[in-house]
Amino acid sequence: MTTSPLERAADSFAAELARQRTGRGLSKKQLAVLMGFDPSYVSHVEGRRHRPTEDFARRAEAVLEASGAIWQRFREYDDLRHARVGQPHRGPYLPGQWLPPGTGLVVERELATLTHTEDGYRCVIRRELYNAGLEPVTRYLVRVAVDRYPNDPGRSNRHHREHPLTFAELQIQARRDDGGGDPEPMHWRAKHDRDAFKEIWLLFENGERRFPLYPGDRATVEYAYSVGHEKWGLWFQRAVRLPTRQLAVRLDLPAALDPQVWGVETSLSAEEGPLRTAPQRHDEDDRAIYDWQTDDPPLNARYRMQWRFRARPDTEPDVGPGATRVRPSDRMRGLGVLQRGADLLRQRARPFDLPSEERGARAVVDRLTAILTRLDELHPFSKGVGVAAPQFGIDRAAAVVRPPDRAAEPVVLLNPRVVDADLETDEQYEGCLSFFDHRGLVPRPLRLDVEHARWDGSRIITSFEFGMARLVAHEVDHLEGRLYVDRMAPGVPLVPVEEYRETARPWSY
Repeated sequence: MTTSPLERAADSFAAELARQRTGRGLSKKQLAVLMGFDPSYVSHVEGRRHRPTEDFARRAEAVLEASGAIWQRFREYDDLRHARVGQPHRGPYLPGQWLPPGTGLVVERELATLTHTEDGYRCVIRRELYNAGLEPVTRYLVRVAVDRYPNDPGRSNRHHREHPLTFAELQIQARRDDGGGDPEPMHWRAKHDRDAFKEIWLLFENGERRFPLYPGDRATVEYAYSVGHEKWGLWFQRAVRLPTRQLAVRLDLPAALDPQVWGVETSLSAEEGPLRTAPQRHDEDDRAIYDWQTDDPPLNARYRMQWRFRARPDTEPDVGPGATRVRPSDRMRGLGVLQRGADLLRQRARPFDLPSEERGARAVVDRLTAILTRLDELHPFSKGVGVAAPQFGIDRAAAVVRPPDRAAEPVVLLNPRVVDADLETDEQYEGCLSFFDHRGLVPRPLRLDVEHARWDGSRIITSFEFGMARLVAHEVDHLEGRLYVDRMAPGVPLVPVEEYRETARPWSY
């Protein structure tokens, strides 16, 4: 029996919804709660018993951060539906993301400008904010991060330990503009102070008064800081941490240095690739101005502008095209990751005696969690990432796994062992921090039951499915002295990471 194009389009929407949901490790009930729907409704849509609506498609696209895949399937279905009933072609789809109730702050537009000066770089961030939440906003978190040698993390870490970034040199200035008078200066307070990055609370107050951003109100926040040439590499990254309508970046560089500019982007559903649109250049007097923007970027996406100066002075780091490339494994080695061939990677890790060794176990887990944070700054792990203690020279049975959803809490595994596994398996490409120059096709069970310890020594069993099952199985193998190459089918070769990137795809289930 044949089906109509409309029925096939509805089936494609339902299949894409199910694929994205399972890829994020969500049940139908969990997805329904995040979308604000009754759980039965999500089940009916996936089961083809209910046809999708525009509101449903927008919410699913926003919650699952599907990079437009769900929305594209809906548009194909909706266009066919209108054509079949003889309605005139509908107008353009309204732009904008769906926002759950109580979303909080929304960035309606961000313009980030980086200017090359004689002394270094001056960064000015201007954000138009809307409070879509239910409570007044009294502070706003911003982050300043530097990386002198982004292609050589070991060298960069050493450099910033010897030459740490300081609040004094940043010369931070901030203000709030309501559009109804003179901008109000904003006080700020440090949250985190590290060698290569700072986190700062911008306060909606100054010495004269407080001016919270109330629900339903809008305001523009602008802040600026300076960093010397000796601490800033040839890159400028913007990370989307709040729902954002439009993101724009401007680079203001000396034309005399003959700059070349390009960019890359990553998201939870896609590994690093070139920007979808090229930065546009125009010259003003002796300056080369590069502008780039994107609308409705997905949450947790990262956009990195990079450049080289073809007439650069000798003091500029050699990180552009044609420079000597640092291998991915060298980056991991710079973080302290033991590389393939180290004896400890082939030994079974010693279990903790809990609760008597709770303090030591917590110290190991804290270190692994801190390493995960640093890893996320070095590489886009869109499929999730895990670290095991032996990879860092620690002979103890502890691992931490971060799910693909960066908002989810990392999973801590102490003294884990697999107690049951699904007989059904699939093959997907895996990477390993201990030989990061290659990827390998590895069969893994689709479900894994793992018994592991709590801090008090009691034990629980946790079930993991699909991508999380693969991540957890990889780390448990590390604690048992195995590498993923031991799981690969005989004769299947490792793929150099350069070749893998050309065909890389998110894990699909």
